[in-house]
Amino acid sequence: MHFAELTAPEQRVLGCLIEKRWTTPDQYPLSLNALRLACNQSTNRDPVTNYDEATVRAAAQRLSLYGLTRLASGHSSRAIKYRHLAEEALGLDREQLAILCVLLLRGPQTPGELKSRSDRMASLPSLDDVERVLDELGERGYARRVPRRPGQKEDRFEQLLGGDGDGPDGDGAVGDRTAEVGIGGDASAARSAAPVPGGEPGYAGTGQNASAVAARSAASSQTGGASSPADASLRTGMSSHAGASPSAGASSPVGAAPSAATAPPAGASPVQPRPPDVVSPTALEMRVTALEAEVRRLRAALDALRTN
Repeated sequence: MHFAELTAPEQRVLGCLIEKRWTTPDQYPLSLNALRLACNQSTNRDPVTNYDEATVRAAAQRLSLYGLTRLASGHSSRAIKYRHLAEEALGLDREQLAILCVLLLRGPQTPGELKSRSDRMASLPSLDDVERVLDELGERGYARRVPRRPGQKEDRFEQLLGGDGDGPDGDGAVGDRTAEVGIGGDASAARSAAPVPGGEPGYAGTGQNASAVAARSAASSQTGGASSPADASLRTGMSSHAGASPSAGASSPVGAAPSAATAPPAGASPVQPRPPDVVSPTALEMRVTALEAEVRRLRAALDALRTN
């Protein structure tokens, strides 16, 4: 199981949730505001960021789609809170997760730096222990050794959950690694910029739905059939979400000629509907693993309630 293209906000959110679980357990799970402050704190972060709540919320909700986070409501609080599921999703123990957390929050580092910066989360008495954990992460595909640059005396290590990007917003290239989280190639760059509406953590956005409706509408026009009411309703909702008039597309009969304002230029190729994103088998296996871990947790909680 490997997540190769987490964006910079997703990496920061995941690293903060892992860190705060062990360094401030009384405040964990984290509310949205606490998670934003953790992402933007000026110490133990490289680079220092200034994410707003919308960016942090969107990153946390996308991580929930990958099985790395979930919502958690406290007994005495109505505020939405977040917790990570990295142990189950990534299959790592505490020592491995602590080292990976520091790499997510501070970028490439030497074994000595990793040892001193992870001591609040896990006990690694010697550099040999840190090297052992780094080797284990390397075997799992979560970290790698970085070649020394001129003037550097020690090897450095970096995490492989995502690219470095060109800046704190994570808009740069992720690298040559292929995403295995079930997101299409065009969507991997868009998911960091597109806002994720508030709601259930399983919300997948309108991109796939829009593609599916467009494909069905094209097939319907070719066969002379009419679109279903559900498709018309979804198109209306997407038009209003984009700022267009909901009646602009719904009132035109199927197969009618486009108006002068919307007709393509003479000689231009007709716009083909974008096919739905294809979910890879690896992504499905990762999601199934995460769901199985959640089922085990719920069963354990149910057994505990029954014994009481």
